[in-house]
Amino acid sequence: MRLVIFDVDGTLVDSQAQILGAMRVAFSALGREMPDRKTALSIVGLSLAEAFERLMPDASGLEISKAVEAYRNTFADARVRGAKPELYEGIADVVTNLAAEDDTLLAVATGKSRRGLNALIESHGWQGTFLSTQVADDHPSKPNPSMILRALSETGVDPYRTVMIGDTTFDLEMAQAAGVKSIGVTWGYHDAQALGIATTCVDTPAALIPAINKVLES
Repeated sequence: MRLVIFDVDGTLVDSQAQILGAMRVAFSALGREMPDRKTALSIVGLSLAEAFERLMPDASGLEISKAVEAYRNTFADARVRGAKPELYEGIADVVTNLAAEDDTLLAVATGKSRRGLNALIESHGWQGTFLSTQVADDHPSKPNPSMILRALSETGVDPYRTVMIGDTTFDLEMAQAAGVKSIGVTWGYHDAQALGIATTCVDTPAALIPAINKVLES
C-alpha cells in the first residue's frame, strides 16, 4: 500500500478570498492594520495561534486569542451563508482517480479546524475518501511532523511509501521531519522558488499523479 497525504488550503482548494477576508476581520477586531496580501498568505498552513503570533510578534496572549476567535467566527458565518472555497481545476479528477486505486490510501494534513475540514469534505462530496484526516485541533502546528506520524500510524503505511503534497514550506518541512517524500505544488500561497526542499515540484494538477508514481517508485 501507499499513502498520499494532501494539504488543503492552497493545494486542493483556493481559499484565498476567504482567508484574507477572515484575516481582515481579525485585525480589525484588534484595531490593527492588516499586513499586505503576500505577508498574510505566507502563514497559511500554520495553526491559527501560530500564524497570528508570527504576524503580530508584539501581541499579547489575549490579543492572539481574540484574533483566532474572530477569524474562526468569520469562516463559520461564511459557511452558514453557503460560501465554500473552489477546488483548483483538475483537483477533483486527481482525488477521484487516486481514490479508485486499490493500492492507494488518501489522507489530509491541514491547519484547518476539524469543523472546517468536515464542512469542506461534505461540500465536495468527499465523505469516506480520506482514510486519515489530521487537523490543527489535535496537533502542534506544522512543520512539526505530528500530523504525518499520526496518519502513518492510522493507516499502517511505511514512510518510504508515503508522500506529502502541499503548497507551503511548512508542508515540505513537515514531510522532511517525518521522513516521507514530498511534492510541492506551485499554484498555492508560497513562491515556487521557496519549495526547493521538496522531492519534486509540479505546476499543474494534471502532473500530480505521474509525480506521485515517480517519487514512490524511486
